[in-house]
Amino acid sequence: MSHNSFGHLFRFTTWGESHGPAIGAVVDGCPPGLSLSEADIQPFLDKRRPGTSRFTTQRQEPDVVRILSGVFEGRTTGTPIALMIDNVDQRSKDYSEVAKSYRPGHADYAYDAKYGFRDYRGGGRSSARETAMRVAAGAVARVVIPEVSIRAWVEAIGGDTIDPANFDGDEIEANPFFCPDPVAAARWETHVDEARRAGSSLGAVIACEAVGVPAGWGAPLYAKLDADLAGACMGINAVKGVEIGDGFAAAAARGEDNADAMRPGRPGTVGPEFLANHAGGIAGGISTGQPIRLRVAFKPTSSILTPVETVTRDGDATEIMTKGRHDPCVGIRGAPVVEAMVALVLADHFLRHRGQCG
Repeated sequence: MSHNSFGHLFRFTTWGESHGPAIGAVVDGCPPGLSLSEADIQPFLDKRRPGTSRFTTQRQEPDVVRILSGVFEGRTTGTPIALMIDNVDQRSKDYSEVAKSYRPGHADYAYDAKYGFRDYRGGGRSSARETAMRVAAGAVARVVIPEVSIRAWVEAIGGDTIDPANFDGDEIEANPFFCPDPVAAARWETHVDEARRAGSSLGAVIACEAVGVPAGWGAPLYAKLDADLAGACMGINAVKGVEIGDGFAAAAARGEDNADAMRPGRPGTVGPEFLANHAGGIAGGISTGQPIRLRVAFKPTSSILTPVETVTRDGDATEIMTKGRHDPCVGIRGAPVVEAMVALVLADHFLRHRGQCG
């Protein structure tokens, strides 16, 4: 299967399947001499790890990462960094029906149509299990751009949105939903429990902000920073939409309302002072120095216990209900993955900018 690598100067390749013995990533292009250990990576994996609450899949994976190469005496060597996580809690028997029939909304049929063959155990490469290695690679990317702070949170579950007036950044790490609104988090407990008991699932919207990106990263036309961010996030399993800044709401605004007005910068600051950030910190494909803001829409999990009409591999009509352990809302654990993909894009663009502009 092709296209398993991402990035230009800072590049990573993932390997492995959901129910294989292990999953891994090779990160190439990391500058030498940076401090890096498993302890720098593990906290981000712990946030994405399954089985941490009743609101996620109950698959019990410790997701302990090992660095196999590219680091010597605690510092990167400039050579490829190999990362690996063992799979320890697979239950392939749960997918016996998936071997015969396609899950609507999942990649089962599309993989079969393309390759004529698929690993049905947990979805193989189409499983969200693969995103653990994106998170590991993203942790390495953060070491490359320590001046940038990246934070993602869940903004909505099942159409129920947070109240911006209740936003509390400390709450994001304090509840199982990565939710900055404690009132909304309490409601979501009921919503997700109800969906799980009904054998169904819910979608979610993730918001992400990167602070500390200087003006100048990105490039016009064919290497736009916002285009690369959108492509990176669209490449996450179950994602069906990405907005930069105001996104689709900008189409309903008037020009003067959508403009990010500028005033002269204050003494001692670099660049102008912006009075708004409708563009999400990117103009013409290049960062403006403002916070970079985006929103990512995750569809409901396709593996559900509610029977859904489908066809078998032979083309016969049937119904399927997916047994096993699945996220009732896959978007909940999407927050650390969105952070990782944003970090990977920004680290790559930092190196590309440095390569061209010094």
